Amino acid sequence: MILHRYFARKFVVFYMSILAVFFVLLAMVDLIEQVQRHANRDLAFHDLIQLTLLNVPEGLYNIMPLVMILATVALFLGLARSSELVVTRAAGRSALRSLMAPVVVACAIGVLAVAMLNPIVAATSKRYHALSTAYRTGNTDVLSISSEGLWLRQSGPEGQTVIRAARANPGGTVLFDVTFISYAADGGPNRRIHAEAAQLDNGAWQLRDARIWPLGAGLNPQEGMVERESMELPTTLTQERIQDSFGQPNSVHFWDLPGYIKQLKAAGFSARRHAVWYQMEMARPLFLVAMVLISAAFTMRHVRFTRTSISVLSAILLGFGLYYIRNFAQVLGENGQIPVVLAAWAPPVASVLLATGLVLHMEDG
Repeated sequence: MILHRYFARKFVVFYMSILAVFFVLLAMVDLIEQVQRHANRDLAFHDLIQLTLLNVPEGLYNIMPLVMILATVALFLGLARSSELVVTRAAGRSALRSLMAPVVVACAIGVLAVAMLNPIVAATSKRYHALSTAYRTGNTDVLSISSEGLWLRQSGPEGQTVIRAARANPGGTVLFDVTFISYAADGGPNRRIHAEAAQLDNGAWQLRDARIWPLGAGLNPQEGMVERESMELPTTLTQERIQDSFGQPNSVHFWDLPGYIKQLKAAGFSARRHAVWYQMEMARPLFLVAMVLISAAFTMRHVRFTRTSISVLSAILLGFGLYYIRNFAQVLGENGQIPVVLAAWAPPVASVLLATGLVLHMEDG
């Protein structure tokens, strides 16, 4: 037990140190990118820092498998150079028993990442995209899904418009049973429009069977109500912007995903991307464990200076290969070519089995 705690403590130290190094590197690179992206806009430096700090957590979350590989390599190379692995093996501990502590730590890190870091990343990513869009376009288009239906907000020089629809087509370009409430520049509502359907076409909403009520102080909305078979409302929204508003699964944190998937389906949207992402997040701890096993298979041996670099390179390349296969399976699952559960769980399970086989094959005794 003492040896397990010793290995676990060293592994945590290596992991946090490498994570801190990547945080600094990602922050510096992202800050330069933000400066270039917003060079033609008069943004204060603290605004660029804010955008950078909001965007970096997502990058760190995505490279956790790489950090896990490097932390495992650093751990076992250090133990091999100090001959601690030789002593451990001489005491009768097998490779699999020596791997118990790093595997448990990797699983715990994965569980904590999904349970705690995922909501933080979802909140920062959502805030980053909202601020970045506002700085680039000056508009604050917002979409949300609730049990009451689909809610949209679009803004323009004339003010803001809040849109509520009972449901929509999968592409988000046709809204049904839709209501538009327009607000003047001073913030007060000035018009309410209800239509049976609204279709997004060439920068405008094409309304069918619309009824218009004027709103404002001293007005009787019912007396001023006007009916039109069709009308057009200008909009800054596009299909891409609508889909991007709700189409990124990582903008919804893990604990809200099941309810959000149900709301998407009730609103008429396809929730397959979110379902795949939800299953992949549950499988993340298993995939991190696979990265530890793969790294250990190539580095958990006595130091041979002529082969150490090749072993480290092999571990990293194999880890990248499995990460690519995992992302490829995600794409297939999102496109409906393979089942959701298979897309999320097959790569981690196969990675663990492959890594375990490599550990047993490369075990020297």
